[in-house]
Amino acid sequence: MPRSPLPLPLLAGAALLAAAPVQAGNFLAQALSPVALHGQALEQQLTRLAPGADPRVLSLAADALACADPDAERLAVIDYSLPSTESRLWVFDLSRDRLLFEELVSHGRGSGDAMATTFSNVPESYQSSLGLFRTLNSYYGRNGYSLRLEGLESGINDLAYQRAIVMHGADYVSESFIEQTGRLGRSHGCPAVSREVTYPLIDSLKEEQYLFVYYPDPEWLAGSAFLACDRDDYQLAMR
Repeated sequence: MPRSPLPLPLLAGAALLAAAPVQAGNFLAQALSPVALHGQALEQQLTRLAPGADPRVLSLAADALACADPDAERLAVIDYSLPSTESRLWVFDLSRDRLLFEELVSHGRGSGDAMATTFSNVPESYQSSLGLFRTLNSYYGRNGYSLRLEGLESGINDLAYQRAIVMHGADYVSESFIEQTGRLGRSHGCPAVSREVTYPLIDSLKEEQYLFVYYPDPEWLAGSAFLACDRDDYQLAMR
């Protein structure tokens, strides 16, 4: 006697059960990938070394660096969701498990007043840029001792070198300036730091280290390749 066909609800349930192992396998593969595991370990290290920083920002920074260069020795993180009156730059020595700096840092005058709210990759916008940067060489320019930056995210910060977006010292990055004006001074888009830490901070970051600049911008968060690294050993920054 021929078998009667299964009712449609049972067929649908059987299909879901058949697909479940595949979906679970894909999830586990992503969760246990070398990039994901390194990112988790790095996140724990960053949050332990900088307990005053937003752990969500540090988690994103860890993901980006794990994707770009898992063997990086130094990482700087800027959280532009904070006002310029607060310390919002952290520099980590990952190889020696140390927090080197926790500092004030300026944003571009086109990005906002005390709070940075708009960001750009466009020359002459005088706005700061978001995303992951690789550090290049130090040099002496019109702002004194400075650090060249290479933006690694297409359409987000990849014109940083062309725009002369560099890290440098500035007199307007100080507690005394905040007392006088209620905020830090602003740059032409550069992450400027205080004169007192310019030399040691730049020297700690120069030549093939990384800077991660954060703001809760939905478009960047959804589109950044470094925040959605889905292949093993996917090192975008090496391309």
